[in-house]
Amino acid sequence: MTFGFASSSAASLSTSASAASASRLLEPAEWAAAGIPLLRNPREVVSGLHARHHPKPLTAIVAVLDPDERLRASASFTRRTAPADGWMFRNALLAQLRRVIPHDLRRRTPVRTAVLLYCREGDARWTEEDGAWMWGLRDACTLHGLRCGAYITLTHDGWQVLGEDRGGRRPNAHSTPEPVATSEAPPLVPRTGGPVSDVLRRAAAR
Repeated sequence: MTFGFASSSAASLSTSASAASASRLLEPAEWAAAGIPLLRNPREVVSGLHARHHPKPLTAIVAVLDPDERLRASASFTRRTAPADGWMFRNALLAQLRRVIPHDLRRRTPVRTAVLLYCREGDARWTEEDGAWMWGLRDACTLHGLRCGAYITLTHDGWQVLGEDRGGRRPNAHSTPEPVATSEAPPLVPRTGGPVSDVLRRAAAR
């Protein structure tokens, strides 16, 4: 009887874990209703990230854009071959964001936007794995003080902005990256003024 009870408990725990995991995903309708900001030029964003990171299937790229849609930071990593779970995806995305850019939690309203490009097999139709990535991206953005931006899939057929009717055939999961062009963020302008600036000016005048 003890064996039978233990087996039943294990099955119950497994069912509960599966139910919890299933709740950590977003359906396309939920994503569309969340008011995700549209990318002005998604092709440029996708091409720029593809050129920088050369993604292969199971590669995720999280990128942070400024209000002018210029790239400020990005990071790529390979998804573990484990069941799709929004909580695990959230933690992975948050770890990458913390590594490449400071948080904006002190701001009353988020200014920068995070977008996610995920390269996978299959076609562009929504899957539960996509739903888990959407949930993870939205939660990671909240915890890092960012606006939640577009979720984009990159497959053999091309790229597709999920929840929108926008996509293209190139780049795709197996295409050769093109040179980085207009999506390149401009170099940071050195700050002027203050004692350090005065020292540099005096040194240059000698």
